[in-house]
Amino acid sequence: LPESLDVGVKAVVVKNEGHDWWGYADGRTIALDRIEFIDYGTDPAAWLAAAEAGEVDVFYENVGEYVDIMEGIGWENSEIATGSTIVVRPNQLAVDADGKAPYADKRVRQALAMAVDNSICLELGYSGKGAPADNHHSGPMHPEYDPSVGRLPHDPARALELMKEAGMEDYEHELISIDDDWRKNTTDAVAAQLRDAGIKVKRTILPGSTFWNDWTKYSFSSTNWNHRPFATQVWGLAYRSGEAWNEFGWSNSEFDALLAEANSIADADARREVAGKIQAIVAEEGVTIQPYWRSLYRSHAPNVQCDMHIAYHIHLHKWGFKA
Repeated sequence: LPESLDVGVKAVVVKNEGHDWWGYADGRTIALDRIEFIDYGTDPAAWLAAAEAGEVDVFYENVGEYVDIMEGIGWENSEIATGSTIVVRPNQLAVDADGKAPYADKRVRQALAMAVDNSICLELGYSGKGAPADNHHSGPMHPEYDPSVGRLPHDPARALELMKEAGMEDYEHELISIDDDWRKNTTDAVAAQLRDAGIKVKRTILPGSTFWNDWTKYSFSSTNWNHRPFATQVWGLAYRSGEAWNEFGWSNSEFDALLAEANSIADADARREVAGKIQAIVAEEGVTIQPYWRSLYRSHAPNVQCDMHIAYHIHLHKWGFKA
């Protein structure tokens, strides 16, 4: 039961002693009487300090190099491969100070994608703890995924040519991210590669309290997306025309029609034929830089029994202290 909630500070739940839980009939028990969720902010260094001071027993999630650092202090990690990811995307509807919509031009979007080596984003942004992706938000964890459909090629020289063709070689792109570890680092890696290709970039880093206020509206920014069991689910949430979470500002009638067709097909093998066409459209349109799939980690003290869930679920009835 919830005992207290102080937003941004701490939440406490306690065992409901008066509840006849169905699990008891199967011989299960609830090992923990009280659980405190404490907010240490977005800087993993603060999480590390809390662990070293014995203030916490488990991290909700650990990221990047801190996964290895926690093992160095004697903690353990629960790991699972997932469809969680980050998108670094232009918004096609966004208008700049001069009244232009720079990302309405497909050549500009393609240039951004072609300037970036996704494997470098994985290495520098997430310490290599995952697998490269192909900019269409579908991967091996999705049953309808078509592995034959890849990304636009990584070609920085061609990227700059496309920018010049669009008359955008002197345009400075403002790339926005939240101020944390892996999302900021991944966005930094994208910005560095764009600059290496000759594309001008200004980086803007916002605190979480500010970033999420307008996350769907930024002209060019990064956003983390959690795992969905099917690619069609995330396409429907984020890529379909008119959706509230369509942060790309993208509308494509062919995509919408193919997605509707894919959603009408129950068999994954048959659905894959349509899904491959969708993957190709998303990649060719330069809708997003979606560089990698994340493995997720939950770090914990060695005397704690817990696990990391593919959707971040915390099954508290499975958690406890080891005998």
